[in-house]
Parts: sequence; structure tokens; C-alpha cells
Amino acid sequence: MSFRRPPSDDHLSGHTGWTRAHWEAMADHLLDSVLPYATDGFAQFRLPGRASRSGPVSDGLEGFARTFLLAAFRIAGAGGRVPPALIERYASGLVAGTDPAHPHAWPPLTDMSQQLVEAASIALALHETRPWLFDRLAPAERERVVAWLAGFIGRRTPDNNWVLFRVVVEQFLAEAGGPYEPAEIQGGLERIEDWYAGDGWYSDGQGKNFDYYCGWAMHLYPSLWARMAGDTARQELYAARLHRFLGQYQHFFAADGGPVHQGRSLTYRFATVVPFWLGALTGATPLPPGRTRRIASGALRHFAEHGAPDERGLLTLGWYDAFEPVTQSYSGPASPYWASKAFLGLLLPPEHPVWTAPEQAAPVDLADQTLAMPAPGWLLHATRDDGVVRLINHGSDRDRVQDQDIPDPHYLKFAYTSHSGPETGAVDNHLAVLAPDGAASLRRRIEPLAVADRFAASAYQDGPVRVVTASVVDGAAEIRIHRVTAPEGRQVRDGGHALAAPVPLDLKEGEVRRPDGLGSGVRPLHGYAGTGIVTAEGANAFGRCSATPYAIGDHPGGTAVYVSLVWLAGAPPASPGVRVEGDDLVVLTLPGGDTATVHLNGIPSCERATLS
Repeated sequence: MSFRRPPSDDHLSGHTGWTRAHWEAMADHLLDSVLPYATDGFAQFRLPGRASRSGPVSDGLEGFARTFLLAAFRIAGAGGRVPPALIERYASGLVAGTDPAHPHAWPPLTDMSQQLVEAASIALALHETRPWLFDRLAPAERERVVAWLAGFIGRRTPDNNWVLFRVVVEQFLAEAGGPYEPAEIQGGLERIEDWYAGDGWYSDGQGKNFDYYCGWAMHLYPSLWARMAGDTARQELYAARLHRFLGQYQHFFAADGGPVHQGRSLTYRFATVVPFWLGALTGATPLPPGRTRRIASGALRHFAEHGAPDERGLLTLGWYDAFEPVTQSYSGPASPYWASKAFLGLLLPPEHPVWTAPEQAAPVDLADQTLAMPAPGWLLHATRDDGVVRLINHGSDRDRVQDQDIPDPHYLKFAYTSHSGPETGAVDNHLAVLAPDGAASLRRRIEPLAVADRFAASAYQDGPVRVVTASVVDGAAEIRIHRVTAPEGRQVRDGGHALAAPVPLDLKEGEVRRPDGLGSGVRPLHGYAGTGIVTAEGANAFGRCSATPYAIGDHPGGTAVYVSLVWLAGAPPASPGVRVEGDDLVVLTLPGGDTATVHLNGIPSCERATLS
């Protein structure tokens, strides 16, 4: 089932050509495409694909709940003026799903269950469509819906974004005249205060769990709750945080619309644009309306042009096409439909400036960008010429929840980009100290040291190996400086970006290149003996064939310094001048004339590096 794209409007949307009509058409396409997989009475949508750990019944509920959220934005955004069959479909599903005698009834809400997640989508959808759905159900049917949602009261959840599902479910129960516990709502809202790291950034639970959940969960649910509850004080608090967040977050999207590929649940794809619409909906955005639409439409168009949804009109478990390494054990066939959140903007009326103002350039359209983000420990640099965004990671590692025996490639790499994907157990974006038997040291936990200006630093320890790394960015270049302490007889290997394409890449010394001209390279500047390239097949979300350049050299034992230039760009950047004094001081003379002086001996604060 192909997507029937409306005509482009290059006058209104000079960057993407997409308008509200495209968003409505895509919503309709996604909703129509899941119809063949509906069970009797529309209580569940059992989409094709591997089951999640929760099993097919829970997965079927997920199919209902997440597409219902999409339908709700479509219905409410049109003021109910949609084909009646759409409203009837989800009304029927609500009635059937909450009927214990129905063969496809929803499972009850139990402690720590996936159903708790889906209850939040159902509650939000019911709130937004109340005049057209909930209020038109028969009294006994409304009572059944309320009774099913009330199963959330008193349930245990993981200590992360899940605490907010309770908040929105019980708020809907309150407005629908059902049972609820005010203390549970307040408890969820108070819990996230412990995870607020400043500058608009939340960790998803205790630790350094920074990823897209900050936007599509930690900002979304409290702001929507405040909108539901009419709590102006908290609404102002959340709006101020979202305002700060969006000032940084707008830099995470490439010129072609692709978001930086980092973190878990990446199969939610264009749900990454939720914070932009939320900012416009709540009046919390620092962005002009035309920029909000340019970035959001750019992301939706990007995925549509890269095969998501697929030829059936379905969102698969993957990034562009199906690719299970970006999924988790909780991911089922309908999980990608959390992407429905991206359509939050349809709640803004057609006459709102986000739909009527001419598109305005995103930051990457205008000039090269560099942004230091101390809260998550990130340093971002983007280049206008090739439209690529690169995120240097010296802070986020999901340390409290990850399996330490299998380091998560979506959190522990040195860098993530809008045009390349990490690979499991691979050399990309990792400084490894190799034992004589080939075993590589692992960056399991990141010790953040500094983030400021164009500089960031961190350390990691793995047994007798300690690596202190400083990154200095200059245009498309990341200059990595490693202070490695390790036993004698080891090798040091620094991996660059894993570049991927549908066809084999062009390989040469220290550099790989896609057919479209985008290249990835590593250039040894100090301490290394040479370079190499490792290739893989089926290991990268961006294409079947992938290759990673790396620099490698012997380690003398004790402490030694290594310097490399890592790049992902349309053209290789120029090298800096490098002067290394002992195992502490490195002075870089950058091609533009700036000098970076880096002291590696611990880097206790930003003052240990100066850029002039």
C-alpha cells in the first residue's frame, strides 16, 4: 500500500515541500495500513513480526493503543470531521477490549506489565477525543473503560519514565469521574524531579540515561498532564524547562531531516520530533513557527523517503527498513507505532502559525554549529556543507540499567551521528586497548570530566586499563586525545564512524566512502603506527554493507598519549598541528589558526583545557 503524497508546496515549505496535508495524509496512510491486522471488534491489532517478551495478546493491545493515539490526534485535530468509520473503529475496540467475555479482551493491568505503558496512550487518546468517543459510549461501556484503566491504581512500575504513565492515566480517571489516587499522581511528578539534570535535560531514571526519552517521555507526559489538569504552576515549570531543552535539541537534526542515531527504542523513528510540537502546543518553544515545521516535516519526510513505512504501509522493527539490533526485548510488532506521538502537531489548528508560516531554516541550514551540553555530557558539531550532525559522547552511558557484560552500542560509543549507526561489539567509535590474545578493553561506564565550548573529556577504567579521552571539535573534525595507562605488550586501537550503504563501499587507507560521496576516516596524528579498515554485513541500521576505519599502534606499557583525527563528512578535513609534551600536555594548532591546549592529567574541570 503506497503512500499517496500530496503535491509539494515549495512556496510555503521551501525546505521540505511538506505541509499539514502531508501530515494528515501520512496519518491516514498509517491508520489504513493496519486495518488488515485488526482482530474481531478491533480490540487488538496483531501486526506481523516477532513477538515481544510480553506475548501476542499484549502486543495486540499495543497495536490498538498506539494506533489509537494516532487516530486521536487525527480526529481531534480535524474537530471530528474525519470519516465516521475511523471513530467507529476505535469506539468498537474500546468496547470489545474492555469486555472480559470478548475473545480478544485486553489483559488486565498488573505490576510491571507492558499493559501499563499502553494504558497511558489510551488515556491520552480518550482525553483528546472525548466529545467524539468516550462521551458517546453507553454508560455501561464507559464504566468498563474506566474500570480497566483503574487497574493502574496501586500498581508497581519500573523507576523510570513509566512513573509518568500512572500520572496521565489517573488524571483521565479523575476527569472521567472514576477512582484515582491524588498521591500517586503527585508521587510520579515528584519522582522525576530527582532525575532533572538541568538545562532542560532529564535522565530516564537514576543514572546517566540520556537519550530521546528525555523528549518523547520526560517532557511530553508532564506537560500534557498539566494541560489536562489545568495546573498552571507546574505548566510554567515544565514550559521553562522545555524552552531550554528545545534551544539545544533543534541541533539534533541533519539538513536531510535525519535525527542523530543514539539511544534505545530508535524504532520509534520520527517520534523524535515530539518536543517541537509540544513546545508549540504549550507555548514553550524558543523556535519560530516556520522552523518548528521545517525540522518536524524534515524528519517525517526523511523516513518516508528511506522506506518507513514500508511497501505495506507498516512501520517495522528497525530504523529505515527492518533491523532488529535497534530493538529491545520489550519491542513487539506494534512497538514502532509510538511514532504516533509525532502527530501531536495536528492538535494545533490549521490556522496556527506552525502550519501557515513559511518554513524557516534549521540551524544546520545556516552555518556550521558547535554546542556544548554539560548536563548530558555531550558535545555536538554540525556542518552546513554536508548537513551532517555529530554528537560526541562523554557523559551518557545508561550505567545503572545496562547489562555490563554486553556494553550497549547505543550509549557507550564516543560519537553518534545523523548519517551513521553504531555496531554491536565492533571497533567503531571506541578506544580499545587490545591484550595479546586480542581481547579489547570495554568502555562500560563513563566518568564525565568536562564539557565546554568545543571541548569535552571523560575517562573509563577496565581492569588494569585506564583511558582518559579529550575531544576537540573543529568543523567536521573531531580530534581525539587519549591518555592510555596499560600493561606492556598491548595495542591501542581508535575506531572511527561505521559508514554503511546498500552496496559495498569504496575503501582506501584509513578512509571509507559511500557512493553518494559521504566519507568516514581516521587519521593518526601521534602515537599510532598505521590504519586499517574492518568491514561487516548486516550489522548497521543504515545499510547492508558497512565499513569502519581505525588507527592502531603499540603500547609501551605505563602511560602514553595518542592523538587521532576522526571525521564523517563530504570532504576530509585538514589536520591540525600537534605538539605532545610528556603524558599530560597536548597543544593543537587548528587549521583556522586557533590553538587548543589540553592538559590530560585527570582533567578535573573545564579549566584543564583552553581554546584560544
